[in-house]
Amino acid sequence: LRRQRQMCIRDSILVTSSIKGEGKTLNALNLALSFSSIGKKVLLIGCDLKSVDKNYDPESKLKELGVKLSNPSNPVANYVNVVRSGNLLFLSGKGPLKNDGNYIKGKVGVDLTIEQGYEAARITGINQLSVLKSTLGDLRKVKRIVKVLGMVNSNSDFTDHPKVVNGFSDLMVEVFGESGKHARSAVGMGSLPSNIAVEVEMIVELE
Repeated sequence: LRRQRQMCIRDSILVTSSIKGEGKTLNALNLALSFSSIGKKVLLIGCDLKSVDKNYDPESKLKELGVKLSNPSNPVANYVNVVRSGNLLFLSGKGPLKNDGNYIKGKVGVDLTIEQGYEAARITGINQLSVLKSTLGDLRKVKRIVKVLGMVNSNSDFTDHPKVVNGFSDLMVEVFGESGKHARSAVGMGSLPSNIAVEVEMIVELE
């Protein structure tokens, strides 16, 4: 058995990735594919294959979830929906605009329950995905959801802002998987424009 193992290693190309991570693993995989294309056996050592899934399709995931994107709403003042700087997209705040053209309004904890606030945040997430789709054309161009700022319309004694903004965060993870996990702030606001229940802005990294 030891001799067979030694022969296997001697007749093969060793490709290693000593540092775990998507970038290192992708480099190792690309090198392995190059060697295999010329008939060489390839042994991958120390590669975190679970971190790479080139076939992951967020748009197919949206269909599985039954989520339909729409044309993003126009800005209500002197700003734009999104600004690109390098490989980062900075998305302006969006609110819970429903398909019927009406916003979910009111203070969470007074006019709305936490569950209703959660749903408002999820709808806001769908609206931000619509901005991404309109901007990029293909959601597979998204490399990572980097940062989320969730603002909850609430009174000063309300303290469950994270539970509300989870409606947005949970959707990002459902759609983008590990790449949807992000840094986040969830804060309360004494008021929001037009009395909407939540407003969320985010930063996205592109491939």
